[in-house]
Amino acid sequence: MKAWQWLTMSDPTPGFNRTKMLRLAVRVLLFSLVATLISSLLQLTPVGPYLNTWWGSLLFILALYIPVARYMMLDFGARRPAGGRGVQNSTRTTASRTERRKQRNRYAGVKKGAPKYGGRR
Repeated sequence: MKAWQWLTMSDPTPGFNRTKMLRLAVRVLLFSLVATLISSLLQLTPVGPYLNTWWGSLLFILALYIPVARYMMLDFGARRPAGGRGVQNSTRTTASRTERRKQRNRYAGVKKGAPKYGGRR
């Protein structure tokens, strides 16, 4: 389980260091093994002849590579804030439903200004 966490968690240190490059190499190796295994298993099915065409290879790449690209570039993407959602919500005061209704109804009885353009005719 520790190895899986090591592969799926991003490295907080900035820049390209040895551990980031090692993680990327391990991810690429594992992904290439899984992609080769899936491709070879699909060759045994009736879909196999279609995978040998250019559009079959393109569909295979789109179906497999694009969803996995998120995990491949986990360490190299944009940084998220360190706090998280809980820290942001705790600093903001949220009004209860009754307080919001009271504030909304506070100005409910205020009379409107004089009618424009002479009012009723």
